[in-house]
Amino acid sequence: MGRAIAGAGAALAVALALAGCGSSPGAAPSASAPSPAATASTRPTPVVQVPIAAATPSPARWPVPPVGVVVASIDVAVPVVPVGVESGGFMELPEDPAVAGWYRFGSDPAAPDGNVVISAHVDSPEYPIGPFSRLRDLAVGETVEVTDAAGDVRRYSVQSVTYYPKADLPVEALFARSGTRSLVLITCGGQFDSRTGRYADNVVAIATPIT
Repeated sequence: MGRAIAGAGAALAVALALAGCGSSPGAAPSASAPSPAATASTRPTPVVQVPIAAATPSPARWPVPPVGVVVASIDVAVPVVPVGVESGGFMELPEDPAVAGWYRFGSDPAAPDGNVVISAHVDSPEYPIGPFSRLRDLAVGETVEVTDAAGDVRRYSVQSVTYYPKADLPVEALFARSGTRSLVLITCGGQFDSRTGRYADNVVAIATPIT
């Protein structure tokens, strides 16, 4: 399978305060004969309330992981588990092709931006061929439903299904954590190389939220 790593980011809050006053030295006017200029200079400066923003950062947002993917048009209904990165720098995947992995270092379905990446093996020596083998049959406009751990169901519309040679997989774009919100489904495809035990391509379906 084609695999990848993504990075992480941070946020800061800024505090702002404003204050100040001043006076000019000079002889005090006589109490019996104050001059107009002296009277004006001794009037109190108006007090202005200046709002001060707290210097504490906003609370961290906890991701809400996806727990299931359904694509009724191609008879796909699989559970989803969080996955990370293997020691070799590749995205982990469940061994069973009937279980998909959500890249937990990327965006989750409730995130305001970035791609939700879900991937699964097309097959495995110990298991039958998996449901994601049918991603190649997806048509533009078909609906994908993703259920998250909170029980919310989000619907996406398929925009494209593309075969990429593994060396040409646009990893940075597919695993982006900012920008347009999309759902990215990935599996293997193309010719199988019996010498390496790998497929030549990745099949990538991209879908956007249905509002």
